Amino acid sequence: MTYIITEPCVDLKDKSCVEVCPVDCIIGADEDRMLFIDPDECIDCGACVDPCPVDAIFAEEDVPDQWAAYTPINKDYFKDKDGARQALNELKPPAA
Repeated sequence: MTYIITEPCVDLKDKSCVEVCPVDCIIGADEDRMLFIDPDECIDCGACVDPCPVDAIFAEEDVPDQWAAYTPINKDYFKDKDGARQALNELKPPAA
């Protein structure tokens, strides 16, 4: 199990979760529209959940159905950043 960051983080990128992560597994480059949790580094502690001001972080098995598409995007980011960014933009196009 890992934690997944979902749609409420898109275009917000509040980094409260980054500050509390004990293993520094939450990543977001300047060009990213949201933050991502590295599934190979996450220790499933849940420390990131409560500090998130928009309730965007869920245990993988608890991701709401309407945001299920963010699970593969989150995982794919660590294998193919450009592909994950494209999938995110298709799922939630940037504001004009």
